[in-house]
Amino acid sequence: MILKKLDFDLTVCKLSDTSTIDLTEEFYFIGKTDEEISLVCKTENTPENTAARDDGWRGFRIEGELDFSLIGILSKLSKVLADNDIGIFAVSTYNTDYILVKKENFEKAVNVLSQAGYEFCAYI
Repeated sequence: MILKKLDFDLTVCKLSDTSTIDLTEEFYFIGKTDEEISLVCKTENTPENTAARDDGWRGFRIEGELDFSLIGILSKLSKVLADNDIGIFAVSTYNTDYILVKKENFEKAVNVLSQAGYEFCAYI
């Protein structure tokens, strides 16, 4: 399985509304439930009106489109990281999964996943 590193810092935050999200930016995730609105974005694009924010994340994505019938991809990756005391924040899209780790654990995550047989390709 090939993973692609994201070449930018990320912020995970909570918003009271979506009006200040710049939807023209190339990279962001919005999650909305009956209890909250969450946003993952490049740190430089974080809206000023966050109700809460956690900076210092880096990430990678699973390359290619993942078929919905595939089972256990995210759990296998997260187990390797958990076994090495690396916490994650996972985001799934229609095509694939993204795994975020705290910036200080990024190189360690790349190393332990490489040792577990995962291949990394160039940054996006």
